[in-house]
Amino acid sequence: MSERFTFEYFPQLDTERFRLRAAEAGDSLDLLTLYSDPTVVEYMPFTPFESEQDALDEMGWYAKIFKEHSGLRWMIEDKETRRVIGTCGYLGYEAPHHRAEIGYDLLSSCWGKGIMTEVACAVLDFGFNQMRLNKIEAKVDPGNEASVRLLHKLGFQQEGLLRQHEFEKGRYVDLAIFSKLQSDN
Repeated sequence: MSERFTFEYFPQLDTERFRLRAAEAGDSLDLLTLYSDPTVVEYMPFTPFESEQDALDEMGWYAKIFKEHSGLRWMIEDKETRRVIGTCGYLGYEAPHHRAEIGYDLLSSCWGKGIMTEVACAVLDFGFNQMRLNKIEAKVDPGNEASVRLLHKLGFQQEGLLRQHEFEKGRYVDLAIFSKLQSDN
């Protein structure tokens, strides 16, 4: 077994079609394109981005959670086009409990092409084998049917429903909580 991941460097992961890497300064316009799409952010806790500064602030948050060792967010770069088409990663990392929450998003033009399944498998493998997580959680709006299908496809089980768990965009939203355990692999 390899050494446990320690946040000393940002890891790069490669799948057949994609490179998962740290955010770079030149990614801000791709991130703006991603997060300015209302369909992409429909189930996210923020409104569509309006400026490149919004994207730079988001990238600053990625750097912050990595520096704090509370998470890491990979840019999903298409190896062919070299464009960032989404993000995937962990937040809420709790080292003493060997637990983290996975999150992901993708350009709407890329939906339905097996991209997130390919990417998430690499991220889950990293979580279980490098971070030595025992439990990976996901919290999704139950209305986000595509995300729910993805989680089932990845072997997650629904644990329950957090009723009116967050106040987003002027309303309370329920969150379905899913998890996958190391022993589920």
